[in-house]
This record gives sequence, structure tokens and C-alpha cells, in this order.
Amino acid sequence: MATARICVLCVVLSTTVAEDVKLKYKPSTKPVRLFTEEELTRYDGSEDGQPIYMAIKGVVFDVTKGKEFYGKDAPYNALVGKDSTRAVAKMSLDPADLTSDTTGLTDEQLESLDSIFEGTYKAKYPIVGYTASRVLANDGRHNEAFKPEDQPHFQIKDEI
Repeated sequence: MATARICVLCVVLSTTVAEDVKLKYKPSTKPVRLFTEEELTRYDGSEDGQPIYMAIKGVVFDVTKGKEFYGKDAPYNALVGKDSTRAVAKMSLDPADLTSDTTGLTDEQLESLDSIFEGTYKAKYPIVGYTASRVLANDGRHNEAFKPEDQPHFQIKDEI
């Protein structure tokens, strides 16, 4: 009888843990891919029927379901079609902050960036790819620090 109770408890706990893991990240519906800066600009919300993409920390999210925030003439449209890491960290829409450069950000801004990245974007929007600057070094060679297997939703069979 005690063994049966332990088995039931294990099943309940594993189901609960599995549900927590499922809710932590929004699953990607398409294989992830590599985006150049130029290609990312095509997904800026200016064309009806076209997906809206936004990158933070080199991760490209499909924010189309938040069209009222990110679509054409929407309040945060300035953030889409590019890597807006600095702007998100500073909570800024200043054109000078619409960049992936995090140089000079305070510890508080970097903590805010991580919190928003994890709690908002990774939780709400599917990841569709990565920016070339995250995957490639400045000279165009592979960035040794980028490990595809460590990326959310990345499987070796996915294109990159």
C-alpha cells in the first residue's frame, strides 16, 4: 500500500514538474534560423500579413500576436525589425538605444534586461531564430561562445 502511494506521489510530482517546464518557454512552431540585420528589418510590422519579429540579446522572437503593441503605428513599433537589447534594458524608445550594444549599461539595467527577457519575451513569444551577431564573430567566423545545444528550442536538426 505504501509503495502504491509513493508511485502515485511520483506521478503527480513528475506531471507538475513537466507542466512547469512546459509553461516556462513558448514553443517555436518553425525551425530556428539565422537572421542578418538586413533581413530582420523586413519584419518591422509595416506590411499587413507579414510576421513581426524583434530581437533581444540576439534571440529573435515572433511578436506578431502582440500586434497592438508592435505593429505599424503601435507604441512599441520602434523596437521591432532589429535587435533592441539596449532599449529594452533601459526601457527606452530613443533611436540611439535601438541597438544590441550593452556597453555602459548599469547592473540594474542588465538585471532588468534579464528579467524582461526571461519573464516576458521567452514566456510569451515563440523564438524563431538568432541574429548573426549572436552566432558569428566580428570577422564572420563561428562565435565559439555560442552553443546551439544550450539555446532554448534549438535542436540539432533545426536550421541555423
